[in-house]
Amino acid sequence: HQATGPAIAEAAARDMALSLAQVLPENFSDNDLLADTLTLQPKGSPPVVVHQARKGDRVMGVVFPVVGKGYAGPIHIVMGVDREGRLLGVRVTRHTETPGLGDKIEVAKHDWVHSFVGKSLDNPVPARWAVQKDGGEFDQFAGATITPRAVVNAVRGGLELFAHHRSTMLGEDAAALTASQETK
Repeated sequence: HQATGPAIAEAAARDMALSLAQVLPENFSDNDLLADTLTLQPKGSPPVVVHQARKGDRVMGVVFPVVGKGYAGPIHIVMGVDREGRLLGVRVTRHTETPGLGDKIEVAKHDWVHSFVGKSLDNPVPARWAVQKDGGEFDQFAGATITPRAVVNAVRGGLELFAHHRSTMLGEDAAALTASQETK
């Protein structure tokens, strides 16, 4: 472990940096997304590491992970959200779904995950945040409804998390605290 540990950690950091970059538009930020993080502790949930995408001192958006419950196990997703709560991108980073069927959630296999770009909690309306089989807006795959349903639910949950913790994720809580301390 001592010999391979640093190489494994470096490879994991490269993979994470690539995933983070895939869910943000080109030139969206000018900071080191791996280093510019905060840890959010939602009530009753595990901690969430939030990567802040900055231009100068302003947080333009955030990237953070969510997990859905797929057919064959957890589906790990990373999603980028802008200041207004619109999705900038979604990527599945790890899953154990059925090859040739449920694996269409991978961008390398199908462009389905691109359908989330530009969506928000009010676009589509909440009742339409589902797969078409459930009366929603998002396609499902023939023979594989559970997998896309899990991704749609996880992404919607991520947008709800952002909406609930927006000011913290965007660093506005810290900025307000600093500003109030400077005026004293």
